[in-house]
Amino acid sequence: METTLRGVGVSHGVAIGEVRHMGTAVLEPPARQIPAEEAEREQGRARQAVDAVAADLMARGNLAGGEAQAVLEAQAMMAQDPELMADVERRIAVGSTAERAVYDAFAAYRELLAAAGEYLAGRVADLDDVRNRIVARLLGVPMPGVPDSDEPYVLVARDLAPADTALLDPALVLGFVTEEGGPTSHSAILARALGVPAVVALPGAGELAEGTMIAVDGSTGDIFVNPSDEKKAELRVAAAERKAALAASTGPGVTADGHKVPLLANVGGPSDVPAAVEAGAEGVGLFRTEFLFLDDSKNAPSEQKQVEAYRQVLEAFPEGRVVVRVLDAGADKPLEFLTPADEPNPALGVRGLRTLLNHPEILRTQLTALATAAEGLPVYLEVMAPMVADRADAKAFADACREAGLRAKFGAMVEIPSAALRARSILQEVEFLSLGTNDLAQYTFAADRQVGAVSRLQDPWQPALLDLVALSAEAAKAEGKSCGVCGEAASDPLLACVLTGLGVTSLSMGAASIPYVRATLAKYTLAQCERAAAAARASDSAEEARSAARAVLSGE
Repeated sequence: METTLRGVGVSHGVAIGEVRHMGTAVLEPPARQIPAEEAEREQGRARQAVDAVAADLMARGNLAGGEAQAVLEAQAMMAQDPELMADVERRIAVGSTAERAVYDAFAAYRELLAAAGEYLAGRVADLDDVRNRIVARLLGVPMPGVPDSDEPYVLVARDLAPADTALLDPALVLGFVTEEGGPTSHSAILARALGVPAVVALPGAGELAEGTMIAVDGSTGDIFVNPSDEKKAELRVAAAERKAALAASTGPGVTADGHKVPLLANVGGPSDVPAAVEAGAEGVGLFRTEFLFLDDSKNAPSEQKQVEAYRQVLEAFPEGRVVVRVLDAGADKPLEFLTPADEPNPALGVRGLRTLLNHPEILRTQLTALATAAEGLPVYLEVMAPMVADRADAKAFADACREAGLRAKFGAMVEIPSAALRARSILQEVEFLSLGTNDLAQYTFAADRQVGAVSRLQDPWQPALLDLVALSAEAAKAEGKSCGVCGEAASDPLLACVLTGLGVTSLSMGAASIPYVRATLAKYTLAQCERAAAAARASDSAEEARSAARAVLSGE
């Protein structure tokens, strides 16, 4: 019998196929004592396993490229964390086997993460995956993971580790469904990059029986269990219509009545540029520069290394707009040479611009590198600071840009509610705003963006979040300045129309989403977008807001 389940759609498209479950986690190794004379050998085994796992994660990252590479490189650094390794060796020295020492050391670190605040809970899945890989190697057993199948299937899992998601074969994995995760989790971001339909935060996903036929609608979040032939046909027709609309939609972002809405790409480095160019991005709305700093957590990259990386991205968009976010370190992106290790709640501590203002030499080198990289190029360079809280923050950043001789527009990211509430004040110091809706939702609702249990509060359709977007856009319009969105909210075609109606002047997203947003915007006038935005803001929940906007745009 056909039944319908509802999760959170995070990657567009329709997938119809049989359920295949992710392999189960590595079992807990037995606790047994080893003689003292075996300790050195066991410590060597542990080091070899850790190095092998780190190398494998780095290799997977190199193969995947893009955002996946930065995620996997961060996992490799986690595997080789010197404090973790020292704890493993201490446990072996007092009689643990290598595999048991790894298991127990990671368990202790897991508790530390929990004690450091809920913000880091999303990294527990990554930590568990690293532990499982090391333990599996030490036990000499295969690492459980993506099922071995010759036939295409829909992958179902409690959650997906980045190392598995990054190298999924879209020819075999038609789509995936997870019980955990949210719209901004690693699984969601990588699914969009791969172009694989995906639904996350589906309660009871693990109870779907192996081999069950399901249909996944990654746009709506609907899962149809044992769909009828009529439902399959309906979904396939809808998917075909979407594909045809995408093929017919080219050129810049514009509404049906000619209102321009530049569609830009979010990139993590030079490897993301080809996909952005192919998708017709009009520039870059968010260039995350963290990838350069993740290569070595103990030392900042040299100015020359930064110049070379920045110039590759700038050269790809001649006469286009490239918005660079300076280093956003801290919280879930710690760097040994920058971020304090003993903060009780890193998400509410020294991160983003706060970190850079505490280390002005790091900011100065990055700004100087950007100035050098842009020399002689016709690109429109814009540079923005993450985690701006007030006018004082904005002024400090603008002053640093001028002191570095940077010829570019200076901007501020709106990720903290105070910045949205006082946007007009901030705009006295900078020339544009860019809304990071992922963090803005996190701080507005006190809801960790990586925790599936609070994913409803991470939904960018939440009316309170739309109110903050509207406040920022209205402030920018009053000051004659621009206000873009570079969070994952921009990748939702329907929400893109609402954001346009709220007064947002540009939209930036993963390259795979650009054609969907372009095609949808072209169907509606600015007045329709404004009416949809008003209907969404008048609602009391994310679901009501989504339904209200859809009703307005469909003429119901």
